[in-house]
Amino acid sequence: MDKIYDVIVVGAGHAGCEAALASARMGLNTLMVTINVDAVARMACNPAIGGVAKGQMVTEIDAMGGQMGILTDKTGIQFKMLNASKGPAVWSPRAQCDRGLYSMMMGLALQQQENLDILQSEVSAINVKNRKVCGIKIVTGEDIAAHSVVITTGTFLDGRIYLGKDYFPGGRFNERNASFLSKSLESDCGLQLGRFKTTTVPRINSNSIDYSKMDEQPGDENPLPFSHFTDVPSWRAGLNQVSCYLTHTNAQTHKIVADSLQLSSIDIGESNSKSPRYCPAIEEKVERYPQKNSHQVFVEPEGRLTNEVYLNGLFTGIPFDVQQKMINSIAGLEHAKVIRYGYAIEYDYSSPLQIKKNLETKSVRGLFLAGQINGTTGYEEAASQGFVAGVNAALYVRGEEPFILQRYESYIGILIDDITSKGMDEPYRMFTSRAEYRLSIRNDNADLRLMEKGYKLGLINDAQMKKFEVYKKAIRILEEGSDEPLPTPAELAPWTMQKVEQEYRICKKYKGYIQIQDKLLNKVNKYSDRHIPRGFDYDKLPSLSAETRERLKFHLPETISEMIKLPSIRPSDIAIVAIALDKIRDAKILAKKIEENEEQRLLHQQDIEYEKIDESAEDLEVAQEIETENEKE
Repeated sequence: MDKIYDVIVVGAGHAGCEAALASARMGLNTLMVTINVDAVARMACNPAIGGVAKGQMVTEIDAMGGQMGILTDKTGIQFKMLNASKGPAVWSPRAQCDRGLYSMMMGLALQQQENLDILQSEVSAINVKNRKVCGIKIVTGEDIAAHSVVITTGTFLDGRIYLGKDYFPGGRFNERNASFLSKSLESDCGLQLGRFKTTTVPRINSNSIDYSKMDEQPGDENPLPFSHFTDVPSWRAGLNQVSCYLTHTNAQTHKIVADSLQLSSIDIGESNSKSPRYCPAIEEKVERYPQKNSHQVFVEPEGRLTNEVYLNGLFTGIPFDVQQKMINSIAGLEHAKVIRYGYAIEYDYSSPLQIKKNLETKSVRGLFLAGQINGTTGYEEAASQGFVAGVNAALYVRGEEPFILQRYESYIGILIDDITSKGMDEPYRMFTSRAEYRLSIRNDNADLRLMEKGYKLGLINDAQMKKFEVYKKAIRILEEGSDEPLPTPAELAPWTMQKVEQEYRICKKYKGYIQIQDKLLNKVNKYSDRHIPRGFDYDKLPSLSAETRERLKFHLPETISEMIKLPSIRPSDIAIVAIALDKIRDAKILAKKIEENEEQRLLHQQDIEYEKIDESAEDLEVAQEIETENEKE
């Protein structure tokens, strides 16, 4: 091609879609290259968006002008607010989506987007000159020039699919992998690659399920959308939610799995690739928790126009015949018919320590990485990085300052800060426990935190911003107790008066807690140089998770600063250790004081005895005179 693109996005998963849309919406000529245009934003795993901490990231993407929240509202078939019985800081929206419809609507959004071209092909190399990206090469041998490139390859980078002990190349089942790009990333771009792996679950026919043996899991009675721009009343009126169901594994299930561990693909790979700790295969659960008699299995529909249901909790890499026995041992699934079996997949990733906080590689200017190539797992983590990478690729081409979100203002900022400063030794997943500022960066206030940033980037339009200003004004009127009239529902829409009142109550309730949070964090920040004594017993700190204790005992950090840099160490872990060190210090100080006081007491006693024995005549006369004077008084 003779055309020179401003930005080329390689890959069309959740990261690639957000990157391409952000770049094109900022006015940059953008090209998306994908192996299969029919598989755009495909949900290879669970057909759900959101969840604990993940839902917060989706609302953050939406507040800045991203696409994921909008499409979730349009394609969702069930909506729930997780942790609704707890405080607002951990409220997390989650939606079950129509898997096929989500992919189709994202494809349509891409095709209709101005400044965006789409090409079905495989990228074989990244073209680099003088440590600066200058385009890509596709498998036909054609070079396509560009000022910046964003790599979002997901599990396709030299992907290998495992069915029990058997394996073959693939990025997803029945989809070929990207077999050439890894070599170019290493040789042309100077990146070091590693291997991670993950597993998927079987899908079965809903007509073969006995739901009477399961517990129904309906959606929320008054569901809330993800997008700030979804009109709540009309959206609710048109929403027909579908129920999920809950069942459990049992002793028989576990025996079938335990007897087949040697047939599983979980420990297979060219290198010591690691699977997600927080999304383990059923084989890992059975092996890791032999004392547990059952594990939850959520039966989740994949869409309105399909009979396929997803067995959430049965991630597996065991052979197909064993999967069938395992499934049929579970209550309600005795006669279940499998449509798609689960499988394991192994793929290349690049250590995120090789990228900057704007997601640009340190080795090649203008080359950005986003999503699972950075060692993360999850649609939401990928989409968040894709959005940031697309924005920064555009800013790089314009010659403007990079867009960097801080830890204190967003979950996305925490995600990027964690992976670029700590790296990881297993796939990274976001949790609220990773957020030391979670009282401030709640799901309910993503718009208040980030919408102005999206507006400055040109991703939030004037009309949207004008409506947002009305919302902010309504909150201010309540906070000030002003007599100024509140806006009408029409003036507020798509925001609502219910949202205004909720935000006012939460802000009022949390004001004191946030001050305590900030005070504690300032105290913890002062501990960076605190020494951790040799032989410090982490096992005596039950508040630390088993994973954290294991990691600390392996690395044995000598200071809090070293501890902070370890992968997967949470702010709460730092606080726990810091408090323990304080107690040790206080105990030592108290012991020293007691010792000093005892020593002083003994010395004083010795002085008294000495005086009794060794008093001079002169001293006796003085003492007698003093006694005489005292008697007179």
